[in-house]
Amino acid sequence: MSVTGSVFRVAGPFVIAKGMAGSRMYDLVTIGEEGVIGEIIRLERETASIQAYEETAGIRPGEKVLGTGKPLSAELGPGIIGQIYDGIQRRLPALQEMVGPRIRRGVMTPPLDREKKWAFQPTAKEGSKIVCGDTIGIVEETPLVKHRILVPPWIASGTIGEITEGKFTVTEPVAEVNTERGAEKLCLMHSWPVRQGRPYRMMLPTDVPLVTGQRIVDAYFPIAKGGTATVPGGFGTGKTVLLQSLAQWADADIVILVGCGERGNEMADVLEKFPKLKDHRSGMPLMNRTTVIANTSDMPIAAREASIYTAVTLGEYYRDMGFDVALMADSTSRWAEALREISGRLEEMPGEEGYPAYLASRLAEFYARAGRVRTLGSEERFGSITAIGAVSPPGGDFSEPVTGNTLRLTKVFWALDFALAHRRHFPAINWFMSYSEYMRTLEQWYEKIGVGWSRLREESMTLLKEEEELREIVSLVGAEILGDKQRCVFEVAKMLKEYFLLQSALHPVDMYCPMEKTYEMLRLLMKFHEKAKMAVDLGVSLADVLAVGVREDLIRMKIVRPEEFGDVSKKIESRMDEQFDQLIQKAREVKQT
Repeated sequence: MSVTGSVFRVAGPFVIAKGMAGSRMYDLVTIGEEGVIGEIIRLERETASIQAYEETAGIRPGEKVLGTGKPLSAELGPGIIGQIYDGIQRRLPALQEMVGPRIRRGVMTPPLDREKKWAFQPTAKEGSKIVCGDTIGIVEETPLVKHRILVPPWIASGTIGEITEGKFTVTEPVAEVNTERGAEKLCLMHSWPVRQGRPYRMMLPTDVPLVTGQRIVDAYFPIAKGGTATVPGGFGTGKTVLLQSLAQWADADIVILVGCGERGNEMADVLEKFPKLKDHRSGMPLMNRTTVIANTSDMPIAAREASIYTAVTLGEYYRDMGFDVALMADSTSRWAEALREISGRLEEMPGEEGYPAYLASRLAEFYARAGRVRTLGSEERFGSITAIGAVSPPGGDFSEPVTGNTLRLTKVFWALDFALAHRRHFPAINWFMSYSEYMRTLEQWYEKIGVGWSRLREESMTLLKEEEELREIVSLVGAEILGDKQRCVFEVAKMLKEYFLLQSALHPVDMYCPMEKTYEMLRLLMKFHEKAKMAVDLGVSLADVLAVGVREDLIRMKIVRPEEFGDVSKKIESRMDEQFDQLIQKAREVKQT
């Protein structure tokens, strides 16, 4: 590190430095005596505009600016899982031990613990040929994550000259590779620039769903592994709870949760709650496969912008090992506000509502790094990153720039509705406004779960639309004009909403619903609709239809444990057939007499 310039002017979180000859865009620098961390975001000859990731108050013109000669990078190796970072990958627990609850300027901790030793088990042998992406060994990072030590992407090919089994820190060499450029030592960790996507061999079609356990998502608006989704909604509509439920229950190997400029109390709740949660598949702590990047609204705004890139780089690293990664960003609106602030300070021409004109391209750069891929390496290995971003439109206005641009980029839209949230209907996903573009590619997979799944989905959506149309008529002319057939639509649609779409994130059984149970629940409710409609057509009164005892069984379906549901569903179907046959037979006898 050498002196490369001096402070010329300070403007909020931005520093203008002179004498920066030899610097490059996005190089990291430290500013002043305290070593405030910053990043070069504009270069004009020897003048650099630096966005500081920490408070700049007290920095005076003339203070030294020291260049590191490298861009903002993430350290990748064992020790990421279970960790809590800030936006530039500083370990928050380690910072708390060093300086207390308030982070002081210039304090930097290594992202990966330099003292902890990891047990390295080689899988490659001396003399074996390797290419970039090959696995040279395994480290048990947590009981749930077998961490593959990969040949880094900049080594095209070579031969293992030496490899050692044992316990090592992340900076100690574990192997030596002989390449055309000479011998290169490999450690358990390496660094990668966060703004540069990691390479892969091939992008694959998104034809496998990310099962979330949320019935309205899995049945109506599914997301594929490697897909993209957005969750817009105003304050109090349940964005954070939905993302936390997905983090806990989604069918992913690794979870990366990004608090991107969220309120401090919400982020504190996440940091307190997540270490206590259990992974439903293994019964172990959820943090054994989770990384949290905590960036609250009172932290420097520039670090908020960096947190998204740090998170997706960590995700790509685990994707390259063959894991399915779920990345939850809450919320991209706060990230876009950071872009707006930075753009304004740079005096760039503003776009709509003051956001930079390049807002859409920056959002596209983030979501483009999601996907399901065949990874580098001689062995056949597949991994994915599923990116789910919450958006907080002011006043729930979905036409504002961040929501509008995000909708053009993502393929799943879960629109959270104030009206549903006000009625305490959660998840408050509006079934008319939401959509998923993955339904067609996932159709074959769904048919393997249950025959006729697409038909059930279409019929149930048609029922909800009929109920909405009737509701508009009733609001104009009153409910008195409706006959039993129309009121039957009202009642069954109400059952569909309350017994199927409504799901508790706090109930020990209802918080997660497997796909097989979701299919059976929907099938039984639509069979009830078919039977009820047939009975009313044959002259059975709606009051008699709604009085059948099987309705009580349908109410309790959601709290039946999945392992018991197969037998329970058969009993419900049998009772339904028996009770409706009795009603219809009785109606026919009345007609004959």
